[in-house]
Amino acid sequence: MSLSLSGVSWTAGGRLILDDVSLEVPPGGLLGLIGPNGSGKSSLLRLLAGLRAPSQGSVCLDGQPLAKQPRRQVARQVALVEQHAATEVDISVLEVVRLGRTPHRSPLSPWRQDDDLIVERALAQVGLWHRKDQYWQTLSGGERQRAQIARALAQEPSELLLDEPTNHLDIQHQLELLQLVRSLPLTCVMAIHDLNLAAIFCDLLVVLKEGRKVACGSPAQVLNAGLIEQVYGVRADVVLTENGRPHVRYLLG
Repeated sequence: MSLSLSGVSWTAGGRLILDDVSLEVPPGGLLGLIGPNGSGKSSLLRLLAGLRAPSQGSVCLDGQPLAKQPRRQVARQVALVEQHAATEVDISVLEVVRLGRTPHRSPLSPWRQDDDLIVERALAQVGLWHRKDQYWQTLSGGERQRAQIARALAQEPSELLLDEPTNHLDIQHQLELLQLVRSLPLTCVMAIHDLNLAAIFCDLLVVLKEGRKVACGSPAQVLNAGLIEQVYGVRADVVLTENGRPHVRYLLG
């Protein structure tokens, strides 16, 4: 499976949020969306998930427009983990992850043993099986993110979309979460702010500014001092590490 956008623009409240963006998501890798706040990263992810329809252009899954595919079918193939997940309901981790099976079940279909096995596997993948009976409200930020990823994995998608998955996490939990995402046998698209984490974990980077795509390539191709100053308005020194990945050092004054 593969996701793509062709000439996509999206307008909300009379404001152009995305402007003529075209993109091919390489199967099996991790693509990072970077850019300042308000550059359109979250909106692009929701378009890729089929939660919004473009004002212009097309979004395709495996060569077929999302708009022409049944919503349930799209949800079986594309899972989105949004930036904020909250609930006031007393719900356990197990119940959260079970929600991922919704696209595969009709309203009257019984819960099957296969569903249990898929949910158990998703919880084990994110290291939360021992917390399955714990209430959502008692989880740490990192555990909530992992629970949301487990819910997405229970959908058995081929494409996983993540909106700022490391937001509000400490460094240890950021690294653990991104190592988990990197290890998944899925095509992943992730919006991320931290340029050094993007350089370490992503195969491909797409840079957005004011709703337009301004660069696309490997981290070593994209992350350079000129582009960082152009897009973010800050001066930086960029060096390649021993493994060929760039490291960004910001310059003050």
